[in-house]
Amino acid sequence: MKKILAVVLSLVMSMALLAGCGGSSDSGNKGDDSASKNYKIAMITDYGDITDQSFNQTTYEACKAYADANKVGFQYYKPTGDSTEARVASFNNAVADGYNVIVVPGYAFGATIEEVAKDNPDVKIIGLDVNPASDMSEGYVLPENVATFIYQEELPGYMAGYAAVKEGYKKLGFLGGIAVPAVIRYGFGFVQGANDAAKEMGIAGDVEVNYVYGGQFFGDDAITAAMDTWYSNGTEVVFACGGGIYTSACEAAKKVGGKVIGVDVDQSAKINGDYGDGMCITSAMKGLSVTVKDVLTAIFADKWSDYAGKSANLGLVSADVETNYVALPTATWSMKNFTVDDYKALVKDMFDGKVKVNNDTANMPAVDIKVNVQANIH
Repeated sequence: MKKILAVVLSLVMSMALLAGCGGSSDSGNKGDDSASKNYKIAMITDYGDITDQSFNQTTYEACKAYADANKVGFQYYKPTGDSTEARVASFNNAVADGYNVIVVPGYAFGATIEEVAKDNPDVKIIGLDVNPASDMSEGYVLPENVATFIYQEELPGYMAGYAAVKEGYKKLGFLGGIAVPAVIRYGFGFVQGANDAAKEMGIAGDVEVNYVYGGQFFGDDAITAAMDTWYSNGTEVVFACGGGIYTSACEAAKKVGGKVIGVDVDQSAKINGDYGDGMCITSAMKGLSVTVKDVLTAIFADKWSDYAGKSANLGLVSADVETNYVALPTATWSMKNFTVDDYKALVKDMFDGKVKVNNDTANMPAVDIKVNVQANIH
């Protein structure tokens, strides 16, 4: 994977969500090598926290794992509010505390990076899900101390929708968080995958998708009530896409034996453990952990130049499902009708260009199945 990333990023290099003032800490000890003496790692959370079982937690765990393994100082910072001012304050706190490699996950850090990067040229900034084209000012050029990464979420979204229909589900739901590009790409990909599978099976007229955005990245009573309505009216499986919003889908699914699809990471252990065995049929994932690990490895090996001032759009890099930055989890596979071999064949067709997925976020894809787009819950 590391070799592939190095090659891909050197050729292709073109973030839910985000922090403020200092929060909890978890520091490792410095090692004796020169790299460990020079660098300390900080992570600033987005809208959620490091227990969200999604974007923040995955990023936090990846940073901490690397720091622990390499005996490097590490601390995370949680914002005091949802504003650029609060996120900048967290960044400045981290710098004041001596941290000079700072990982920030989510699109809302775009404005923060613009404000702090040039004033802190010795601090390396890793932006996950930060797209300069949409999250920063027009014409902004990334300075050499910044590297950003976005993901082709439409691809794992497609895989999840395709797999769900092939598995036998006909009444699907997409519950997004805030309608930001990453969430929209997941949703529109999901609809396309469900549509293509239904067409292949000759059941397009029988498949429908309820589609809504919660307007936030956490569940609450109003969102749970909406999901109750879906499940009680025949929805079989909901793709819950947006940090902690999955809790509302799971609460509703638990009442009727419904199913849920996780997002960003393999959420099966959490969903099945907390809400019901077998509830999570799969998860649409993107490679946050491996991105963090590989970029940190490069920094500590004095190979930051591979990333400096660049933005990468990560997706499929091979027909081999284990090497990609977007995927369904094979280690916890539970589907019966749509097998791992079926999944591998799908990925190969996607990589070879036989299956194409539209990444437009402006318009709902034109499909043959029925899509019921509902007004935002919040």
